[in-house]
Amino acid sequence: MLSVFTACPGLFYTTPAQDGILSRLRIPAGILNIEQLHLIADIADNYGGGYVDITNRANLQIREIKQNIGVEILQGLQTLGLGSINPKVDHIRNIMASPTAGIDTQELIDVRPLVKAWDEYITANSHLGELSAKFSVCFDGGGKLSVAKCPNDITLVATSIVEGCREEHKFFPTGEWGLNKVYFILYICGIESPEKFKNIGLYLKPEACIPVLAALAEVYLRHTDCTLLRKPRLREVISNLGWENYLQQVQNYLHEHHWELFTKLHNQDLIYQHQNATLRSYERNKNPKFYHLGIHRQKQSGLVYIGVVLPLGRLQSWQIRGLANLSQKYGNGTIRLTPWQNLLITDISESQIAEVKKEIHLLGLSYSAINIKSGLVSCSGKRGCAAAATDTKSHALTLGEYLESHLFLDSHINIHFSGCAKSCAQRHPGDITLLGVNIEVENETLEGYEVYLGNDNLQQFGRQIYDHVPLAKLPQLLARMLRVYQTKRVNSQESFREFANRYDIPELKQLFTVQSI
Repeated sequence: MLSVFTACPGLFYTTPAQDGILSRLRIPAGILNIEQLHLIADIADNYGGGYVDITNRANLQIREIKQNIGVEILQGLQTLGLGSINPKVDHIRNIMASPTAGIDTQELIDVRPLVKAWDEYITANSHLGELSAKFSVCFDGGGKLSVAKCPNDITLVATSIVEGCREEHKFFPTGEWGLNKVYFILYICGIESPEKFKNIGLYLKPEACIPVLAALAEVYLRHTDCTLLRKPRLREVISNLGWENYLQQVQNYLHEHHWELFTKLHNQDLIYQHQNATLRSYERNKNPKFYHLGIHRQKQSGLVYIGVVLPLGRLQSWQIRGLANLSQKYGNGTIRLTPWQNLLITDISESQIAEVKKEIHLLGLSYSAINIKSGLVSCSGKRGCAAAATDTKSHALTLGEYLESHLFLDSHINIHFSGCAKSCAQRHPGDITLLGVNIEVENETLEGYEVYLGNDNLQQFGRQIYDHVPLAKLPQLLARMLRVYQTKRVNSQESFREFANRYDIPELKQLFTVQSI
């Protein structure tokens, strides 16, 4: 078994942290069964801090590990599918997918078979262990619960083609094709960065996805020094080669290694469309950010799923066991982790919703999207990370408790605590982002925060509105900001971000100021 330290941990590649050793379990598509859940709870109790953290890639971290996890335990994890049977590829980032794959009422295709196929391909090809540990792939089935905007090197988004056409792409000439077929739009290096990495206009049939992913990976490896400790990101390789050169080499690889598929790609399986078709598809996939919380109908008649709030993405071992038993009793024996650091319990009969809701409350959890803790996001903070300036986890919990006791929220608010500028916990601007800083006061160093309000541009945190707010004054300030929002918004449907965007920073500060902070 491998047991080396790395900046990108896996099951066999551990990472030292401030609070002990950190181990990460890859959970393709975020789906866990009962046996896996009970084993995870046992490991958290026997080796870690008695809890696990859900990450923004829908996988698990076990923290505060003080001793080596035994070979027998690691083999047990492999047997249950919680660790790759090929340790050489275990550090590669988790494969993301729509959390509601297979149950979404609006999805175009169930992407779970594609996740499984890509995971098996990686496992069977040890040389892919030389990929950057951050080489990331995401499958979006085109349903109402979209993961298309989650940061990934490669994103495949299902779309239904509604107009026939005949176009030719420079690298992949195509023939005519039919109406209302499901294809995957291929985005490379970020769906939200068109100024740097454009949508290249490639549409794939489902059976073409894995070979094309393989070709994208192989061309990356051809231009990467495998002896480097830090491998370049895919975007760096493409920037060095140029888009056209990179795509030409992808086509050459398909021609050489997948001739049968390549001939089909020249016929119907790879489609080039104009940009406006892509935009129409992307708009269809937009949805409320926290649509997954609460109770929602599945496409299977008479069944629902319930999205459960995990405060700061953390689950105690006793809660893990409780959720496993709940799922076995009322659902299909699985739970699904989400990239928003919450989880879903699926396949619940509509007649048993009341019982499930009671049991969720008994586990100390909530399913309400307007619960203040449903929108709290935090990195590990200085207890777990040397780069953090503040103890973000405990500060976020304290803030959540204060806000719960001092005001009633009737809408979802996303508050992001980040201990440093890396923004590990959440890549996009929150409604409110709190960036940890150290404040010098009379020869004493205090923990504090810079306060940012999210907007719709590409700023990392949004617009900075306050500088160096001491921790002691933070809860009162945020309570005041949220009260002003609820009083001054146009109507109950106006989000906090929409409200804030109507004002410039001086106007907002005037609205929020009751007394000096």
